[in-house]
Amino acid sequence: MSVARNMTLGVAVAAMGAIGLSGSLAAQERDLTVVSWGGSYQDAQRAAYFEPFQEDTGISLLEESFNGGLSNITSQVETDSVIWDVVQLEDPELQRACQQGYLERLPWDEIGGRDEFMEGGASECGAGTIVWSVIMAYNTDRVEGSPSGWEDFFDVEEFPGTRGLRRGAKFNLEIALMADGVAPEDVYDVLRTEEGVDRAFAKLDELKEHIQWWEAGAQPPEWLAAGDVAMSTSYNGRIDSAMQEGAPIDMAWEGQVYAIDSWAIVRGSPKMDQALEFIDYVSKPENMAELQKEMTYGPTKEAAFEYVDESMTSKLPTAPDNLEVALLNNTEFWVENQERLDRRFNSWASE
Repeated sequence: MSVARNMTLGVAVAAMGAIGLSGSLAAQERDLTVVSWGGSYQDAQRAAYFEPFQEDTGISLLEESFNGGLSNITSQVETDSVIWDVVQLEDPELQRACQQGYLERLPWDEIGGRDEFMEGGASECGAGTIVWSVIMAYNTDRVEGSPSGWEDFFDVEEFPGTRGLRRGAKFNLEIALMADGVAPEDVYDVLRTEEGVDRAFAKLDELKEHIQWWEAGAQPPEWLAAGDVAMSTSYNGRIDSAMQEGAPIDMAWEGQVYAIDSWAIVRGSPKMDQALEFIDYVSKPENMAELQKEMTYGPTKEAAFEYVDESMTSKLPTAPDNLEVALLNNTEFWVENQERLDRRFNSWASE
């Protein structure tokens, strides 16, 4: 090989190294990027968390939003191009991503420990931020009477009109079984059998021609307020916010499916220290409780309730009366079965 050829290769390698170093520096210099669910919920987080965090710490924060799932995270990690730092995840996705190595393990001794969180609120890769639920909501101008459970949701003769359902197997299969008479405490025992899964899909068949699918949490309150759907599943906090704004909407707690969302850090984030500072900040009980002033999702630390106004407590999924008629989303079941059941669901929905 000639000297000229060697020199050319040397220049190329040096240039690639410079590009790599430049990319690394750019990643470190960008703002801490926090990803949540958009809409009125992210507006509430901005007021309760994001703006106070920036003011108190001097750390600049960039917001992003998504509709859930792991495709963006896995792509960023696998291509070594991480542009998200802290992401809010539903529990089954959190556990799968943690097991598969797409999230950082949290150094709990640096961020206050796990003991103050409710059961299921702190894990190897996640710090619980809210208790939320999927409830039934309806347009009070289009629906006569007060539907009170999933049986009424499926009764299009008594309560005619289009139904909004979140696209995906999770929640819909549980709701279908409760509408078919399965008690909440028995739902996952039934779903663990093929006969139970068939039963859930058979019940969904009854409603299929009346369904309008939603994917973003902002859609159900918008559709309900506009009268595009008569009833819809929705996140409780989104509906409460729409009701406070005067939308002709009401909701029923019976059969609510509640779950925990957590903050997690994408593996390879160049903002690890700032990401941990953010999680520590928003997990302090007095800061965590700021969200309940903006939106009715429950805190994941018992100590946070000391800072929650009593007038808000009854509106939370964790209120005793609301928990009596609730189903806890079973993370273990969905970690084991979601990919399989989503394949069947997507095939069913596209038929």
